[in-house]
Amino acid sequence: MRISPWMLAGAVFLAPFALHAQPLRVALEFDPAPLDPATDGSYTNRVVTTTMCDSLIDLTPDLKFVPELATGWEWAADGLSLTVKLRPGVTFHDGTVFDAAAMVANIQRYKTLSYSIRKAEMAAINGAEVVDPLTMRITLNRPFAPLIALLANRPGTPYSPKLIEKSREEIAAHPVCAGPFAFKSRVAQDNITLERYPGYWNAAAIKLPGVVFRTIVDSNIRKVDLAAGALDIAQRLSPTDVGSVAANAKLKVFKAPSLGFVPIEFNVGNGKAADTPLGRDPRVRQAFSLAIDRAALNQVAFDGQYVPSAQMEAPGSTYFHPGHPVPGRDIEAAKKLLAAAGVSSVSFTLLTGTDPLDGQVAQIIQAMVKDAGFEMKITAMDAAAQVSATQSGNFEASMLLWSGRADPDGNAPIWLTCKGFTNWGRYCNPKLDDLFTEAASKQTVAERVPVYRQATDIFLADQPDVVIYHWSMLWGLSSKVSGFAGRPDGLWRSEGLTVTP
Repeated sequence: MRISPWMLAGAVFLAPFALHAQPLRVALEFDPAPLDPATDGSYTNRVVTTTMCDSLIDLTPDLKFVPELATGWEWAADGLSLTVKLRPGVTFHDGTVFDAAAMVANIQRYKTLSYSIRKAEMAAINGAEVVDPLTMRITLNRPFAPLIALLANRPGTPYSPKLIEKSREEIAAHPVCAGPFAFKSRVAQDNITLERYPGYWNAAAIKLPGVVFRTIVDSNIRKVDLAAGALDIAQRLSPTDVGSVAANAKLKVFKAPSLGFVPIEFNVGNGKAADTPLGRDPRVRQAFSLAIDRAALNQVAFDGQYVPSAQMEAPGSTYFHPGHPVPGRDIEAAKKLLAAAGVSSVSFTLLTGTDPLDGQVAQIIQAMVKDAGFEMKITAMDAAAQVSATQSGNFEASMLLWSGRADPDGNAPIWLTCKGFTNWGRYCNPKLDDLFTEAASKQTVAERVPVYRQATDIFLADQPDVVIYHWSMLWGLSSKVSGFAGRPDGLWRSEGLTVTP
């Protein structure tokens, strides 16, 4: 067969296109839980579902709320309802039309489904109703300013109305939402593959043919695979790897301040495991906190890249309580607190994840608190097993993480209110609940700040959770990646994102 010059020219033009058709390859630090906003509370889930699905409202890199599946919203004069206008021409990945009826069905599902973990955060919502095909109204039982933030998160993320009629297992097996990428396949503990949805309402902004998320627990392997060209993005780059990645001409580092923090949650009321000195007496938990040198931990484990912290709002941020600066290590004060509690030594087990960095942090804390009289054992579990053990009360202490929310109602209240959905230690102080309810009813920052500070006073006295640090968002990127903009909530968007062949 004779090959013409035109055929050769076609090969030249087609080859770059074929190379560019490779999906974006992203490494996650642990395997996501089932991809259902009604049941998941995992940070890596949010990374996947935010890539796959749109929400009513989006969050900009400077933490402003902007329309996404909504086009606008308006509060009623009494603050007891919110009318939301919806974007026309949107379809779910199964071709079903997105409209007010679909959105109302999703809100009702998150609020009333027996296994939904969204119920507590949606307690202020009475319900939702269709005004017209592209308008819905959410009604409240009390003024609730954080509703906007909720609609920028899982409660504002709709799944296809055809899908949500199915079983929990069927929903998780093949999630269907409205967004730039459709779910294609999943191999547990290995990968999740998404493919570009051609019917996406903002398809012109999506340049990638798909996204493949790989679960790579070891941060060093994530770095090695990135350097070898097997990855385009490595989530949660180890802070100690920042220097070497930045020095590699084929790679780059994207750093952003983070809303995310790491607390050690104590079992204070969830079954028999709560019947320990740590569970019974806040002075013991205060002593534990004082035995930790957060500044030294940041230098040793994180190469100074993170932010030592003891509150659920980051130091220096709007809702941080300056009356409680990050405490320094004070072993003598810790011993006095233990003595006042009637104990000289405390033995317990801390649950952690399997990320080597988490293990290193736990070992550093183990050595620090021993000086005050704490004998801390460490048990590492994969993320799903750790969450399951903590939820069921089969723990004394558990080192967890929270990716953080732009509105403070999405941070401390979910850990500290009596029915908070990550309050797995079952701490309960009705006065604190009342303060969080009051703070959420205020519309202005100036009104809300003093109420949250009162709540912080109570939290730091009771210490059901000991916050260790706020992390910085550190992504390792191939130099071929353009248009990446990581955000303080730990997420990124695919609009305008490209990978050069």
